Amino acid sequence: MPRWPASDGDTASSVLDVAERLVQTRGFNGFSYADVAAELQLSKAALHYHFPGKAELGEALLVRYTLRFAAALETMGSQPLDAPGKLAAYANLYLDVLRQDRMCLCGMIAAEYQTLPEAMQAIVVQFFLDNETWLGRVLEQGLTEGTIGIGGSTEDTARSIVANLEGAMLVAWPFHDIDRFQTAASATITALRPAV
Repeated sequence: MPRWPASDGDTASSVLDVAERLVQTRGFNGFSYADVAAELQLSKAALHYHFPGKAELGEALLVRYTLRFAAALETMGSQPLDAPGKLAAYANLYLDVLRQDRMCLCGMIAAEYQTLPEAMQAIVVQFFLDNETWLGRVLEQGLTEGTIGIGGSTEDTARSIVANLEGAMLVAWPFHDIDRFQTAASATITALRPAV
């Protein structure tokens, strides 16, 4: 996997910050190098120095985002929380993005999947697989501790959780309605509680 500069304050990091916000609000195909250059008051040549093309920039965005998300999952996984607590913390990752009036980067890019370079497609797919794997472990924890009750497999339930949260973000976003997302996320987690 390629490695790009990512230290705070350098030009490459600033480019990634601006491009990430643009993708999360417009989509990958909805911004150009000219948009990033204008915002940072850089020449397009300066952008090309750090990221030769938009495909490389997109790949760098996804790598950085997935690494941050994986670190957040690792931190949550190590917390002394029961499974529903971990699921609530997971939903809050999405909520934190929505509070910035943005969408999940990988969710936005997945909507444009067919137009993406193969390297970006692979990273998006792996992001969702990694999330499903993590959720599967949390669901197994919940089954063991008796805090989760599911009728199907942990794999199918994990896929459903990701789909529900991504979909809840998508539906809440045009309304600028955090409560709409929170209600859907809460219902998703509550439905996993064991029957009394």
